[in-house]
This record gives sequence, C-alpha cells and structure tokens, in this order.
Amino acid sequence: MSAVPMTLNTTPESETAKIARGLRERDRELLADLVERFQHRLVRYLLYLTGRRDYAEDLAQETWVRVLQRGSQYNGRQRFDPWLFAIARNLALDYLRKKQNTVPTVSLPEERDETPLLPSSGPSPFEATARSQDAIRLAGQLQILSPLYREALLLRFQEDLSLAEIAQVLGAPITTVTSRIYRGLAALRSAFEEGGDSPGV
Repeated sequence: MSAVPMTLNTTPESETAKIARGLRERDRELLADLVERFQHRLVRYLLYLTGRRDYAEDLAQETWVRVLQRGSQYNGRQRFDPWLFAIARNLALDYLRKKQNTVPTVSLPEERDETPLLPSSGPSPFEATARSQDAIRLAGQLQILSPLYREALLLRFQEDLSLAEIAQVLGAPITTVTSRIYRGLAALRSAFEEGGDSPGV
C-alpha cells in the first residue's frame, strides 16, 4: 500500500505578510533590508516635514526603533510604506512641538467635503512640472506652499500613495486628503501661470 502524498500549501506568502511576520519575530535581517529599501524615502519625507536634515536623520533612526518595537501592530494587509510614514509623521510632529513649542502646520479654513475629485487621466500639473525643466522652480514653490498642501502633494505624487493610504498616514478622512491635494494643485497651477514667487494659499 503506497503512502498518500501530503498536500502542502503552495500559496506564496505575500511581501506584506512576510514583513508582518518578520516584524513580529523581530527579525533583524528583515529590518536591515527594510532600512536599505526605505531609508532614502523616509529621510526625504522627514526633511520636507522638518526642513532640517539633522532633524530628519535623527527622526529616521527613531522611526526604525519604533518599527522594531511596534512591529506586531503591522498586520500585513496593507502596504508597509504608509504605516512607516505614519510612524515617522507622528514622531516628527511630537519632536517639532517640543523643539519649537509650536505646531508645524498652519491653520486653514474648514475644508468642505464637496471638493471635486481629481481627474485620473493624464499627468497632473505637479507630475508634468516635476518631469520638466521647471523641476527646480517647482521645488521652490513647494517650500512656500502651505505645509498641509505640500505634504499631501508629496505623499500622492512623489511617494505614489493612494488617497486611502495618505488618509492613513495623516489620520484624516479621504475627503480631507482630496481637498488638500486639489487645493495644493490649484495653488501650484496659479503660481506657475502668474509666474510669481508665492502661491496664493
């Protein structure tokens, strides 16, 4: 009588599930791989938030410590980068409040939920400009754009996060995220059309 072959589960483990498992197990090799893959983007994001490279680099290190400490909180059902950016953002805001005793965002009027959704076809003014010879000018305009709008634009078009993922990072409703992106793009468009130095935000 021949033995019945065992049936193995051949479904490959998704990348996010591997990350979640590795973080639960405090896998240092996995963490080193994540640092290698995401460090540049993380420091760049923190640099935009804080405006200082020394802050950004210190906060990036602290972010990875938190990732290791709180790895069990990552469930692997969504992409890793929004979860990482959310940790980094919270650390940055806390740090800046303590360092400067101010909240590093500006007060804005109430954002209404009826802001129209952005068209999905074709490159946005942000994307088109970023790929053009005006990229340096765009970087300058972004620096004087309201921090709320700048962050939303960067997460959407530079980090390529979905609206839902940006909402996760910011801890805000999708309608608020959409509003910030829409208004930020409008401010950039106006600034470039007028050729001025400051978006009308």
